Amino acid sequence: MTEQDDGLGERARAVLAIERRSWAGPGAKERAVREQLGISPTHYYQLLNALLDDERALAHDPVTVNRLRRIREAQRERRG
Repeated sequence: MTEQDDGLGERARAVLAIERRSWAGPGAKERAVREQLGISPTHYYQLLNALLDDERALAHDPVTVNRLRRIREAQRERRG
């Protein structure tokens, strides 16, 4: 895995790139995850959740990471 100066691996950068995109309809994102990354959507979301707590991901893409952190926090608050 190649790394840039931010210390993130290629897969981590690819996960963040998928999150930056907007998706046309149901299933499009999950299909892209399988085709582009070769992993299951479940594994993808596990990786994404870990990335949201990684300061290297925040340094690499602060807009996306902060947006996703806000969404995650709102979901946690709704759950209880």
